[in-house]
Amino acid sequence: MTVIRTIVTDIEGTTSSISFVKDVLFPYAYKRLPAFIETHGDKPEVQHWLHEAAKEEGIVEAPRQEVIELLLHWIREDRKSTALKALQGMIWQEGYEGGDYQAHVYPEVSAALHAWRADGLHLYVYSSGSVPAQKLFFRYSDAGDLTPMFSGYFDTETGPKRERRSYELIAEAIGEQPAHILFLSDIVEELDAARDAGLRTGWLLREPLEMPDAPRHPAYRSFDDIVL
Repeated sequence: MTVIRTIVTDIEGTTSSISFVKDVLFPYAYKRLPAFIETHGDKPEVQHWLHEAAKEEGIVEAPRQEVIELLLHWIREDRKSTALKALQGMIWQEGYEGGDYQAHVYPEVSAALHAWRADGLHLYVYSSGSVPAQKLFFRYSDAGDLTPMFSGYFDTETGPKRERRSYELIAEAIGEQPAHILFLSDIVEELDAARDAGLRTGWLLREPLEMPDAPRHPAYRSFDDIVL
């Protein structure tokens, strides 16, 4: 069997509960987004992402309130928009730094990450959330600051998570042969794309999800079950 030298992990449903993102982070951003944009809308970084959001929707020029309403609609439908994720990340930063919440990680995740790093593996994150939001997530986790565990982060600026090319680009950026990379996710279509790119895969099926009789990918209940 090919030796695994690098692990790339998803976040939501893989290292962390879907409910934290859905029930804590999304409502927090939804409630604060209008005031955040009104207060910070003249900052170049915010202006850039507001422009990108309008461009994504095919809007040439739009009043700020119209763009705000568009972003709120995207939050409600969980739109995988790079612009939205970037703006959400800026809002979440205020919440993390203000102590409004800590990011959830499953109980075994921290120990597994530390063990893999101690064994010399390189660890990366690939999530639909922006890279700054990913760093905040692991810096302010309920298991402490986990950012020293990771060598790098990837988001949808690399490419959509259900497309083979995204994983080819990640392998190139890491400088590792795909066969030596293990990608962990709870979404089978992402795993399909990673496998098509030549990566090894691990399907996280945490309780109460049913374990298929013949899973399309090696399936695990937790990181503790993963044997490299």
